[in-house]
Amino acid sequence: MCYCYILYSNQLDKYYIGHSSESLQERLRKHLSNHTGFTSKTKDWFIIYFESFNSKSEAYKRELEIKGWKSKIRIQKLIREADK
Repeated sequence: MCYCYILYSNQLDKYYIGHSSESLQERLRKHLSNHTGFTSKTKDWFIIYFESFNSKSEAYKRELEIKGWKSKIRIQKLIREADK
């Protein structure tokens, strides 16, 4: 399985959108480890949303689609609708 996922940081009040062919828990562990990049700014990230795909290219395509929205409100709507 491959995933498109959204992380959220309370401290930053920001979302991070990514994709991975690793397990979501392993990918989150890497985001929380010492590294450089956007998610290195804080260590309170958690997985707030994800979708499963059969291929990495499909997951990446979905990541780009969500990033293309450039809208926090639209991302929040996606997350809310998934919780129903």
